[in-house]
Amino acid sequence: MKGQLGFVSMSYHAHKAPAAPLWQRALKRVLHWHELARQRSLLASMSDEALKDIGLSRADIQEEIERPFWVDHLRR
Repeated sequence: MKGQLGFVSMSYHAHKAPAAPLWQRALKRVLHWHELARQRSLLASMSDEALKDIGLSRADIQEEIERPFWVDHLRR
């Protein structure tokens, strides 16, 4: 079994896709930051009733829009 495990993991690494070029990763990151800023702007423009419907308060939104554009707590 040990030999098979080594063979499987070696095969897996041999077929791993190469990383995207640096410029593509940078562009993707900047576009993601732009999307975060857009979403925060939309949240700030929502009415109190709409915020209540989604379970957020005006204080929650104020805290969110004060964060820097690069902070994304949902990113894994």
